[in-house]
Amino acid sequence: MKQLILSSLIAFFLLSQTLLAQENNQVIVNTNLEPVQSGQYEPTWQSLSKYKVPEWYRNAKFGIWAHWGPQCQAEHGDWYARGMYGQNDWHGNYHLEHYGHPSKFGFKDIIHEWKAENWNPEKLVKLYKETGAQYFFAMANHHDNLDLWDSKYQEWNSVRVGPQKDIMTGWANAARKYKLPFGISVHASHAWTFYEPAQGADTSGVYKGVPYDGKLTKADGKGTWWEGLDPQKLYAQNHKPSTGWGWEWQKGAVTPPSQEYCDNFYNRTMDLINKYNPDLMYFDDTALPLYPVSDAGLKIAAHYYNHNMATHHGKLEAVMFGKILTEEQKKCMVWDVERGAPDKGQELAWQTCTCIGDWHYNRGRYNDNSYKSAATVIRTLIDIVSKNGNLLLNIPVRGDGTIDDREVAVLEGIAKWMKINSESIFDTRPWKVFGEGPAVEAINPMKEQGFNEGKVILTAKDIRYNQKKNVLYASLLGVPTDDVCMKLLGKNKLKERIKSIRLLGSSEKLVWKQNADSLVIQKPEFIPNDISVVFVIQKEPLRNE
Repeated sequence: MKQLILSSLIAFFLLSQTLLAQENNQVIVNTNLEPVQSGQYEPTWQSLSKYKVPEWYRNAKFGIWAHWGPQCQAEHGDWYARGMYGQNDWHGNYHLEHYGHPSKFGFKDIIHEWKAENWNPEKLVKLYKETGAQYFFAMANHHDNLDLWDSKYQEWNSVRVGPQKDIMTGWANAARKYKLPFGISVHASHAWTFYEPAQGADTSGVYKGVPYDGKLTKADGKGTWWEGLDPQKLYAQNHKPSTGWGWEWQKGAVTPPSQEYCDNFYNRTMDLINKYNPDLMYFDDTALPLYPVSDAGLKIAAHYYNHNMATHHGKLEAVMFGKILTEEQKKCMVWDVERGAPDKGQELAWQTCTCIGDWHYNRGRYNDNSYKSAATVIRTLIDIVSKNGNLLLNIPVRGDGTIDDREVAVLEGIAKWMKINSESIFDTRPWKVFGEGPAVEAINPMKEQGFNEGKVILTAKDIRYNQKKNVLYASLLGVPTDDVCMKLLGKNKLKERIKSIRLLGSSEKLVWKQNADSLVIQKPEFIPNDISVVFVIQKEPLRNE
């Protein structure tokens, strides 16, 4: 009887939410094929605000991401599937030279060339774990709309075309073999606008007015390699082009997504969650996918939390990410900052996602040796952890499924530092003040998703703090050339007694003195690494004299 009453209440709630959404012109997705898991969470912000970030994630601090898909095949960087349709765009010129005109050779044909022939997920995940990663992420689809698993609701998937491999299953099995929590990133909600240039044509030259392949239909495929497939299921371009590009659905002159499009995205994402039961879910969206033009994102979020609880004996162990969140939305999921970080510490757990190069593999980064160094990655990680954040780092993967030797060298540099200093990162919590030094006072505003990394120079004069019980870790974002002065640890401010100080990676007995206005540590004779040195400061409460 209680179950019947509960089911009736849930049905009434969903109906009321549907009617309210219809009044606001939202696309209400059909849940018949993929029902929302019943449970503690309902598809509203108010309900999602009950979320608590699991302790395992707060302890983990550092994850590695394979942001890998068919756009890596050209080895020409980000957003290739959109840029290749731009006449005189740098991607468009490259595509014309290497593949031909996009009226004859479109992105669907790039997918056909992508074979992932040298991909070894176990080898890569093993390397990432040895580097120090505490969780692993794989991309399930990008704005290019290709699903990288045996998708029930998208015929354009990596099992049927391209590599003819179940990419997500390969990654998931490798992550679980090496006991790394498995994360999935979903980006396909934006295919609706991302592919709109594929509807166009050159405005000048030999191919002036010749349509690109974004308007092709299933009937056009007779006698081709893609016979039987519908290009519109990939390009999603059976709609009026938008008059402007807007990342957020409510901004810019964006043509509203159709019922079919929203239903399809919802079903695909639900299938993904149910199939892989991921520990982490990353949405490359403002707040939630298709929000606020559809209720798809809210239903997916409620399902994900309830599904996770049902598979973890009633305990929520899931982590879900969204971008450009309001203060209220930050209570519902983990705030993700792309290629940047807030300039102050945060009360709630958050994450930076960034990359050592482009998101999609770019051969130019290798040729001009412009990857982020291990030192840059580590100093970024230290700064983020001091502000209560985690770092998710993408290592771009080539189309064939391998990473290059310069990327391996970066990973080896990270691993070398971690071998000595990892205790100052993992299982820690922020101290009462995140740091001191020149960069602390710098104003470094973020733009939309983030995009403020590298704008403030970090030096050995910048110190970041975090703690573990009675141990305070003081990390210099460089190597000291003089005595080290920590103004926040003077007797007047610390209000605790310092018992001992040691340097990670060294057995040298340090010379130090706690003055009223500062703690001064004499420059060590031995410096264990050239990236960042970490002092371990043992504290205890002051005794009543």
